[in-house]
Amino acid sequence: MTVYEAELVVDRREFAADGVLALTLRHPLGDELPAWEPGAHLDVVLGPELERQYSLCGDPADRNAWRIAVLREPDGRGGSAHVHEQLGQGDKVRVRGPRNHFALRPAPRYRFIAGGIGITPILPMLAAAEAAGAEWTLLYGGRTRRSMAFTEELSRYGGGRVTVAPQDETGLLDLASVLDDVPEGTLVYCCGPGPLLDAVEARCPAGLLHTERFAPKEQEDGENTEFEVELAQSGKTVTVSPDVSVLDAVRAAGVEVLFSCTEGTCGTCETDVLDGTPEHRDSVLTAEEQESGETMMICVSRCRGKRLVLDL
Repeated sequence: MTVYEAELVVDRREFAADGVLALTLRHPLGDELPAWEPGAHLDVVLGPELERQYSLCGDPADRNAWRIAVLREPDGRGGSAHVHEQLGQGDKVRVRGPRNHFALRPAPRYRFIAGGIGITPILPMLAAAEAAGAEWTLLYGGRTRRSMAFTEELSRYGGGRVTVAPQDETGLLDLASVLDDVPEGTLVYCCGPGPLLDAVEARCPAGLLHTERFAPKEQEDGENTEFEVELAQSGKTVTVSPDVSVLDAVRAAGVEVLFSCTEGTCGTCETDVLDGTPEHRDSVLTAEEQESGETMMICVSRCRGKRLVLDL
């Protein structure tokens, strides 16, 4: 499948909250941008070895512009600092995508939970649920009210459906009020920091819950063993030693593959599995998707046997 890649122009920069910079991106020639659905994100190439993923948080119906929002993280790995300090209005930036591993599934009712910058993929979901006539509520938490992005946009929704709960005013989010006694047919969507997602997962039946993580989920330590990977398209077979990832072994063999985070969170390196059983260590695929074994994230996942056949 061909992935859209282009150099876009920063048409607008504005602060959506303290430490949260919103960027509006357009094609320099005014070309239409690919369609996307709520939950999608972009790969943003900021420089050599500096690539990050940001959720699209604008209007999917607007094919002329994409909006992302970036939280400044003082202890981050350099991506947010680059965006905040070096990406100005009129500058160009290369993007790939959109990709979507957090798609909004049809349902009569939704419970949305967002923590901090986790509001970004949730924001267009609210508009989609509203347009579909679904019942929905949002519980939105953050450190302080000033640090919580897009609260003004959220204020247009009436009916008491949006609860903005800054921690310095209300304490930790009252998850029981949202997750206890969930009506049949309700889907729960949550995005935010790891501790929030862990708490939601502990209270919510897996079949109802859809999450997106910005950092890898803590995995149980497993023993890395050596195995072989046959690359069906290129006709090569590579050996993956215990201290090497499938991604690194494939690239060392001269086979090009898209990748980004190398942490199992972005989904860029998702690869079809033609034979063998993957040992999943990603934070993207659902339990059902991992159980099917149809695809794997080759940056972190491995093999439960001696051999895999991949569609590469």
